[in-house]
Amino acid sequence: MKILVTGGAGYIGSVLVGRLLEEGHEVTVVDNFRFDQSALLRYCCEPRFEVVKADVRDPEAMVPLIKKADAILPLAGLVGAPICARDPIGARTVNFDAVQLILENRRREQWIVFPSTNSGYGVGEKDIYCTEETPLRPLSLYGRLKVDMEKMVLDQDNTVTFRFATVFGVSPRMRIGLIVNDFTYRAVRDKFIVLFEPHFKRNYLHVRDAAEAFIHVLNNFVAMKGQPYNVGLSEANKSKLELCHEIQKVIPDFHIEISEYSKDPDQRNYIVSNARIEATGFKPKHSLLMGIKEMVKAYEMIASNEYMVMR
Repeated sequence: MKILVTGGAGYIGSVLVGRLLEEGHEVTVVDNFRFDQSALLRYCCEPRFEVVKADVRDPEAMVPLIKKADAILPLAGLVGAPICARDPIGARTVNFDAVQLILENRRREQWIVFPSTNSGYGVGEKDIYCTEETPLRPLSLYGRLKVDMEKMVLDQDNTVTFRFATVFGVSPRMRIGLIVNDFTYRAVRDKFIVLFEPHFKRNYLHVRDAAEAFIHVLNNFVAMKGQPYNVGLSEANKSKLELCHEIQKVIPDFHIEISEYSKDPDQRNYIVSNARIEATGFKPKHSLLMGIKEMVKAYEMIASNEYMVMR
């Protein structure tokens, strides 16, 4: 297949592009390379790989590429509540308008696999798993834009959306700001962390499993189309404190202090069921502990200031 990946030089994209090429697809990446990414250099010798440096909001650049694709994977975006809060205009135009541009110019037979987020669940009910039927109550601009975009995508033919759990792990284009990556970094460098509202729970997913979910849906598209899917590790619905205890298995001298007097600015707190996508045969392969161990190795090699704010 001819596959168009926007934001293909980012955290998930730089893993996904390699897997798509391994599967035999022709891959075109559109990225503005605003962070001077070099993660895709290894694929320049591959004749089935093309790269276009462009802004995904630019119709002149995007429309011809949209027309040529069999499947479109719109990964480009400002990812996470903090960066969207700092740049609400960029969040709106990149996270929503650019995907709308794709929808307005695609043919109905073209496949679209849109990465949304389970952030849309906001604050869940205690001990009640969020399924794809659970009402969406996003708490941030990032979550609201993703929820609105998901609805627009699913209103069209030949579409699938993923409600990704919080992603973690080592990628050629690393991000340290994600919670598992951040806490592990603090354990390696500081040996110390202060937790606010340590009981807040999230679901987690390794970046390589996030990439593998796209491969899975491309191989099973007809059976899976038309629905949203939660995608995460079912055994990793963990609180922030439980996450720190996982890190202590690798770094025993990691000290945890609980603050009773401060609130976490991110009030998301929920557990998630991934039963729908598991019923299609997809099962993540990388545990939380595996990801923590690999990040401990990575943090011996990388400087934090290169990777703190990335998609």
